[in-house]
Amino acid sequence: MTANDRLMKDLERRVRILEAEAEVRRLQAKYMFLCDTPCPEFGVTSDAERIDSIVDLYADDAVWEGVGEYYDNQFGRAEGKEQIRKHFQRFWDSERQPTLLLNAHYLTSEQIQTDGYTAEGQWIHIQPWLYSDGTGLLRSSRLNNAFRLIDGTWKITRTRTENVFIAPLPRQFASDFPSVSMLMK
Repeated sequence: MTANDRLMKDLERRVRILEAEAEVRRLQAKYMFLCDTPCPEFGVTSDAERIDSIVDLYADDAVWEGVGEYYDNQFGRAEGKEQIRKHFQRFWDSERQPTLLLNAHYLTSEQIQTDGYTAEGQWIHIQPWLYSDGTGLLRSSRLNNAFRLIDGTWKITRTRTENVFIAPLPRQFASDFPSVSMLMK
């Protein structure tokens, strides 16, 4: 192999890794965006569509799990797309009281490791949760997620979330927030 061939092979590997990092970053951001309430994803007009869109981000054999002393009992483990679907249906169940009015995800401390075909990513996120009864909480979690390139499309193969903290917010914490996202229209 010539020096030029080695250089080209190295450049191809580096580009593959950079593209994989970018795709994983976009995939994780889309997942978090879809989990926001109200849903700001363009064209998604119902919670059923939102859940379909979330489930579509996952591989058939994916696992979603809450781990650690707080999340084990709260979120549990869902294996496969149908269990993951049921997990998300609990969040946007029309019978759930109080109703979730606002939930926004803010990601930070990103670390992505990839070979260009599989990837692992770690983030810390923080999110306010506001409910129809005026209660709210601020939640922070560590995420340790896995991804795989499947037939040319990146999919989530594992979502693991571990509690960092949960803090109750004062009643009526936020006075002004939208009931629907204008980005959906």
